[in-house]
Amino acid sequence: MTSFEEVEDLDKPVLIDFFATWCGPCRMQTPIMEELEKKYGGRIEIKKVDVDSNVELANRYNIMVVPTIVLEKDGKEVRRWLGVTSKEELSRAIDEIL
Repeated sequence: MTSFEEVEDLDKPVLIDFFATWCGPCRMQTPIMEELEKKYGGRIEIKKVDVDSNVELANRYNIMVVPTIVLEKDGKEVRRWLGVTSKEELSRAIDEIL
């Protein structure tokens, strides 16, 4: 997982994990995101965004709760989850757009 820059130019779906280092639920989400990265390899991009270090980007995405996970395809938001989200639920949404 790499830090998030800009996703508008990517040619594959992007799963963005908005988190904060002080957030307990965010730490619970991290291993789930790592499992998804192993499962989907090069078919999707998985990015992490620290909302405290990337305030402007968090504001652009209107992030009010962490963790928030955003799934984008072709630069447009497809789904959004608030709070810890299971690998199964995220996988279903990813499979639908692949």
